[in-house]
Amino acid sequence: MTKPFLILQLRPETPASDSEFFAFLEKGGLGADEVRRVRLDRESLPPELDLEDFSGVIVGGGPGCVSDAPDEKSEVEAHIERSVLSLMPEITGRDLPFLGCCYGIGILGAHLGGEIGKARYGEPVGTSTCEVTEAGREDPLLDGVPKRFDAFVGHKEAMQTLPEGCVHLVSSEPCPFQMVRYGQHVYATQFHPEADAAGFETRIHIYKDRGYFEPERADDLIEMCRAADVRAPERILRNFVKRYRG
Repeated sequence: MTKPFLILQLRPETPASDSEFFAFLEKGGLGADEVRRVRLDRESLPPELDLEDFSGVIVGGGPGCVSDAPDEKSEVEAHIERSVLSLMPEITGRDLPFLGCCYGIGILGAHLGGEIGKARYGEPVGTSTCEVTEAGREDPLLDGVPKRFDAFVGHKEAMQTLPEGCVHLVSSEPCPFQMVRYGQHVYATQFHPEADAAGFETRIHIYKDRGYFEPERADDLIEMCRAADVRAPERILRNFVKRYRG
């Protein structure tokens, strides 16, 4: 029997969480019976959880920031962060398949002792033109991805420097560390490989008062998302599933 993928979700808003979950299934080419979904905003990691039971781990995005001071984090945000970080020693130590999307790059960087912060490289909600690095052109997760492509972004914090041991796979002018790999099988993206216009429209409505953009710009941002061509990043998600399924 094929091992399922473990999908960890961090969004406390059900419409955003559900939209993201079904995007992971659709863009990754996954059936509902091929995943185990855990909403960390509502539950803890099961005590019997064994990462060997899974083909890989996928971590979604969320409104929290790893770099926020502890007293600035809600109880839910602190719980989510502790939960995901608790898995990282085993994931990186054993080089287990992992794909962290947006929030996940902050988790990976923080675990590796890198600098995650808001001083530079934050990006407003919208698209970012990304470029595959020379190392990225040799990476199997970027097989079939154009050298330059647009991706949906929206983040307040980012990797400020490349953590030791990481390979730089994708960059952009406003945010240099858009995708990295640690070891051979641990990946993280700053952009959202699962996102499409409908998914980002849902997030724009939900997070319009969370400081990502001026609320009165919501309608303009939705129109921009609808007009954008962001099909290339989903290939990364599909390649991850294809490579590690089973």
